[in-house]
Amino acid sequence: MGKGDIKTKRGKIANKSYGARRKRKIKKRTSIETKINVEKAK
Repeated sequence: MGKGDIKTKRGKIANKSYGARRKRKIKKRTSIETKINVEKAK
């Protein structure tokens, strides 16, 4: 269980892949309401 083991988190990092052991971080999208408020403020 090291860098060569693709099923582990360390192996996923070494292989530059994602899966159940290594999730992708979810980017927060700005809501439409905040965009409208920003445009009105200008």
